[in-house]
Amino acid sequence: MTDKPRTSPPSVPASTNPFDLTGRVALITGGNSGIGLGCAEGLAQAGSDIAIWGTNETKNAAAAEHLAPYGVRVATFKCDVGEEAEVEAAFAATVEALGKVDACFANSGVGGAAKSFLEMTSDEWHRVLRVNLDGVFYTLRAAARHMVARGEGGSLVVTASLAAIQGQAKGQHYAATKGGVISMMRACAVEFARHGITANALLPGWIETPMTEQTFGWDKFANAVLPRMPVRRWGTPADFGPIAVYLASPSTRFHTGEVHLIDGGYSIF
Repeated sequence: MTDKPRTSPPSVPASTNPFDLTGRVALITGGNSGIGLGCAEGLAQAGSDIAIWGTNETKNAAAAEHLAPYGVRVATFKCDVGEEAEVEAAFAATVEALGKVDACFANSGVGGAAKSFLEMTSDEWHRVLRVNLDGVFYTLRAAARHMVARGEGGSLVVTASLAAIQGQAKGQHYAATKGGVISMMRACAVEFARHGITANALLPGWIETPMTEQTFGWDKFANAVLPRMPVRRWGTPADFGPIAVYLASPSTRFHTGEVHLIDGGYSIF
């Protein structure tokens, strides 16, 4: 693998639609539900072939069936992103199945489960870090190596959280990982810009996903938070399809190193 600076960015295929992703391949970790599946569906609608990584093979298969009507190739792989060897094997299998990876969405994550910071164990701390931080590192590194070697540019995207910029009681480990992936993304944006590779982050607000289902069902929480939502609704996975397409498009390669806040105006109200 070489690391020579480019004298000009990779060429962008001519198209009447800058967001037509036909012929491109997107990898989404944790793409079998929630925000990841929302991204995958938007990308498939735009014509991109899809690779989904997840630890639950039943959910992987269901996600593939959900995307089937869009007529693109969909490949699924069982992968625990917290295990370096599994990431390397899954990435190689993805390239073998689909030929390449043009956009990589490092979206897999787990929530915190500590009663308080005072009672947080080292096992709980590392349980969250191994997926939310180590897993993103392993995934982005594999994708960046592939994209640099191919020499045709690409897109790296990480999923962060409001916890990265706002205080979250009992979630210091979760917040640390989400702040960490933003910093990792910015470093990648600087290092790989000369290779035509962008790096950006999605920063979701309150989104209806399996991870938030229990919280959203708590009336006290809903009554306190929804009035602060200018759009007066929770976000949905479908809200992430359009931004995923935007970031995966080779037409947006001048837009890099950015944190894209998708929260319905919650953080400014």
